[in-house]
Amino acid sequence: MKILKILAVSTIVLSITSCVSQKQYDALSGNYKQCIENIGERQREIQDLKSQNSSLTGENNLLKSQHDALKSSLDACLSNTGKSSANIDKLVSEINASNSYIKQLVSANAKNDSLNLALSNKLKRSLDNVADQDVQVKVLKGVVMISLSDNLLYKTGDYNILPAAQDVLGKVAKVINDYDKYSVLIEGNTDNAPLNSSSLPRDNWDLSALRGTAIAKVLQSQFGVDPARITAGGRSEYNPKATNMSVSGRAENRRTEIIIMPKLDEFMKLMDINSKK
Repeated sequence: MKILKILAVSTIVLSITSCVSQKQYDALSGNYKQCIENIGERQREIQDLKSQNSSLTGENNLLKSQHDALKSSLDACLSNTGKSSANIDKLVSEINASNSYIKQLVSANAKNDSLNLALSNKLKRSLDNVADQDVQVKVLKGVVMISLSDNLLYKTGDYNILPAAQDVLGKVAKVINDYDKYSVLIEGNTDNAPLNSSSLPRDNWDLSALRGTAIAKVLQSQFGVDPARITAGGRSEYNPKATNMSVSGRAENRRTEIIIMPKLDEFMKLMDINSKK
């Protein structure tokens, strides 16, 4: 609009040049040129300002986009923080439960170890006056094992208990009865010398099994051991402790083992601790 006004003025000036002096004309002409130059500068300034405005608009849009992205990230972070807090609480709860379970296991194991040790010591004290080669007592992985030589218990090839063995079996029975929460496993064992007979015992399987059940019957009938706690059987020649190639080895293999151990249901109760967690 300003440019049009200037052009209009210029036209008027030109139209009246004939009516003005040369001096006035030169002055007007100079003003006109100055106006044209000013118009050019203003146009350049306008273009510069437009360029700056476009650049600022772009920067503003970029900042707005970055702001939206940061806000979205913050919202996600806050949401995840809540979930992480819940997961941490759950993890702490599980750790506490595991620690409690471990403490129960340690306590139960410590109790079983102390009972087994007491049982072993009591048996050893009870059997101090019996020859070491005839009776061996040891604890293996929480199980008390008593190994009785066949020389102490039976005649060769026979399964009837010798009168001399009654004293030893009575001491063993007393300890078994004192620890009435334990099971009793009785195993007969032989060497590999063949036994062939038309009557019982016909072979080493018969002999070992009959010897195991003979001990069980004595413990039950003469010393009051609850038969529900007893398992009796034989392993024939297939569980040797030593070589059968020597006399001493065969003698060591001819034995009856009385194994005293926690009842299976007690062990399963301990295992149930895990299933309840």
